[in-house]
Amino acid sequence: MTEILTNSSKLLHVSNFQDLISTPFQGTTNALSWSRELAGDFEEIVNAFHFEGNMVEIDEEDLLGLKLSEAGQVAKETILSDFKLLSELGVSPVLNIMTKYEADEHPFFSTDVYSFHVDRSPIATDTFLCTYYGDASELIPNEDAIQKIQIPEIREKLVQTYTGKEADFDAYLRENFFDLHYQALDATKVIQAGIGHIWRLAVDHPESKVLPCLHRAPKEKSGRKRLMLIC
Repeated sequence: MTEILTNSSKLLHVSNFQDLISTPFQGTTNALSWSRELAGDFEEIVNAFHFEGNMVEIDEEDLLGLKLSEAGQVAKETILSDFKLLSELGVSPVLNIMTKYEADEHPFFSTDVYSFHVDRSPIATDTFLCTYYGDASELIPNEDAIQKIQIPEIREKLVQTYTGKEADFDAYLRENFFDLHYQALDATKVIQAGIGHIWRLAVDHPESKVLPCLHRAPKEKSGRKRLMLIC
């Protein structure tokens, strides 16, 4: 197990799936990565699917039906193995191929996945994600960001657009997920999640003992489609 220190936050890299799921989040640690160098041709899997729109969800049956080269088969078996490992935890992994996400058209407050955000759940859970191909997800330490609703000019604009009772304003922010989004500070060093690694991220839920992990989808700078598993 290795540590990456980012100011006062700490990310842990582990060498196997068991350590990934059993290592507790504590103190300033709210993200763990099972770091792997994967063999196989994941681009072949991406190119095997043709779809309209920005995204398509691929299930296990879709994968099993693919006729692939030896390298493509190795990649497929890796994904199926990851599906099995995560499904046995009781979570529901989803595999997507995407050209891009739908961007938020809000004039002053972006709430799409390109914005640094945290995940929230009413029950105890974690977020798992892995980018097999394309641009990888990005993370930042909590101390290197500010909640967007705490930025004076943004908060003032939200107040101006709010039409309800003053006492319900904070509930309005939460109901519309404004409170989940963060602005990176100017000196922030963005952490690239990398290709092939499975990440476990802390979520905002009632039993959590740590701050939720700040992350976002990358801008598709490479022009490649992304192949990503998330749950």
